[in-house]
Amino acid sequence: MTPPAAASIALLAAYPLLAHWASHGGGAFAASLALADLALLVLLEPLAQRRAWAWIALVASFAALVAGLDTPWPSMALLAPPVLFTGWIAWVFARTLHPPREPLITRLAAALEYDGDTAAMPLAQQRYTRTLTGAWAVMLAVLTVANAALALIAEPHGLLVRLGHTPPWTVSEQAWSWWANLLNYGAVAVFFAAEWLLRRKLLPDRRRHAPRALLRRMRELGPPFWAGLMR
Repeated sequence: MTPPAAASIALLAAYPLLAHWASHGGGAFAASLALADLALLVLLEPLAQRRAWAWIALVASFAALVAGLDTPWPSMALLAPPVLFTGWIAWVFARTLHPPREPLITRLAAALEYDGDTAAMPLAQQRYTRTLTGAWAVMLAVLTVANAALALIAEPHGLLVRLGHTPPWTVSEQAWSWWANLLNYGAVAVFFAAEWLLRRKLLPDRRRHAPRALLRRMRELGPPFWAGLMR
């Protein structure tokens, strides 16, 4: 694993923990750390390539976070990433359902099991992977709506409260954080497990890989494939 890849994994793992801490007593300081973590994660690749604009953006981001330490803005800003992230991934899945694009999971399954040749994939598997792509888009869209709704009514830093409106229902910022920063990942894990069980039932003759072999095959596809898959 390359140093940038290892750093990305570490930053990804740290973000939800820092964001959750911010809602459980960490305050603006922890919120600023979480946002700094996120800024570093987003800029990590161009920073590794020594792009001047990335260093300027990083310094500017850190300066803005330091300037906002005594304000509610860092805590308010933490409401946005769960909405933006799940919304973006939902859009990535959904847009591949429209021609001439190939459904995201169909393309991934073809690359992993048929050397990229979708025509070699059984029709039943093609239909299943297309449906699964749509199911992921819907599930992630539901998470996005839930994250946005809770961000609106959270107290004390929810958007409606900060705009001077009293929402008909409210949730604590701690409850919002449990859902948006931690339980979202649990929902995704449950969906993964349920889909795996369903796939074994509906596609009993599908090619199967041992976990280590599957991970090795995914690694072999290389960064260009994974970058192209998300475009």
